[in-house]
Amino acid sequence: MSDGARSLRIQLVIGFMCVALIVYFVMLGRAAFVFITSGKPAAIGLGLALLVFPLIGIWVLVTTLRAGLAHQRLAALAREQGMELDVSALPTRPSGRIERAAADELFGTVKAELEADPDNWIRWYRLARAYDFAGDRGRARETMRTAVRMQEQSS
Repeated sequence: MSDGARSLRIQLVIGFMCVALIVYFVMLGRAAFVFITSGKPAAIGLGLALLVFPLIGIWVLVTTLRAGLAHQRLAALAREQGMELDVSALPTRPSGRIERAAADELFGTVKAELEADPDNWIRWYRLARAYDFAGDRGRARETMRTAVRMQEQSS
């Protein structure tokens, strides 16, 4: 499957999931409204509690989409500058993930680049990608937030 077709498929899945979540939030909101307007204290309490879930869900949805768009923007900028990590030659497992030793070696190289140039957002972006390839999702997200913040400040 080409990168363009894969990207389109991913975008369609994300779009479908967003629409499904919005429909779900609307349904929860309508149920909450029915409970609140019933006039019964227990039902009103339940209705108010039900309103919290769509609000939290909308916040999570918006936050996740904003982060995803920011990450895609950084990826495009890094690619334009020829700085995207090339992992095509690294050995992979049958699952398609990069073998641990190769990912660790890549991480060491990218971390050394960052230490030599710590004020460059692309170095932080590359480190975030290396963390991801090494399987450390928490540090990858944290490092990517740093890259996004640094890139926004440099613009």
